[in-house]
Amino acid sequence: MRRAPLSLKVACLACLTATPTLGLEFSGWTEQRFSMFSSNSYQQGGNRLDVTSRGTVSLLWTRLAPSQRDSTGASWQWSVAQSVPPTALDRKGGDDRNLSLYFVFLPAAQVAELENSTIRRLLEAEEARVLMYVWGGQSARGSVLPSPYLGARGKTVVLRPAGTGSFNEQVNLHADLRRAFGGMPDAQLVGVAVSADSDDTDSAISAVIAGLRLN
Repeated sequence: MRRAPLSLKVACLACLTATPTLGLEFSGWTEQRFSMFSSNSYQQGGNRLDVTSRGTVSLLWTRLAPSQRDSTGASWQWSVAQSVPPTALDRKGGDDRNLSLYFVFLPAAQVAELENSTIRRLLEAEEARVLMYVWGGQSARGSVLPSPYLGARGKTVVLRPAGTGSFNEQVNLHADLRRAFGGMPDAQLVGVAVSADSDDTDSAISAVIAGLRLN
């Protein structure tokens, strides 16, 4: 019987020990409007979400299954064909951005109490911590900014300043929790959301997010 080469054994071992990835499908996500008369257009299509915003703002979100709550990282591709102008992301009423990807965490002890809550309730929960990865604004990549709406519960992490293009992103959620909030040892990821915001500048956004995965 021929033995497998050592290199093959190492490769197989790496496959067995690698962190599994969980793809998120854009199907059945729920829109949360912030105004009765303002709503973005979201076209959900499996692993791809097309977003159009014309002087509007809203949020699309989904709850996560228990098997996804221990995720510590995420990756995705996004592209912007039409962009809002640069804005001050830490200023209420002037913080338009092309795309935001929200990751909502709760302490493990609060998950059972809040797991069936609406996104509005989750974002208002005192125990929640929200990382918002943003394409927009005028700050440098990697900047961590206070949220003008969530107070101590939310932080904006700038990945791309305002503009067009297409990029792949990969983030370490727990490392960014430490950087933004000083850590959250028992963090459970309970929800993910996407938003586009063009109402303050009365501008337009045409964008796509695809291949969103947790690990």
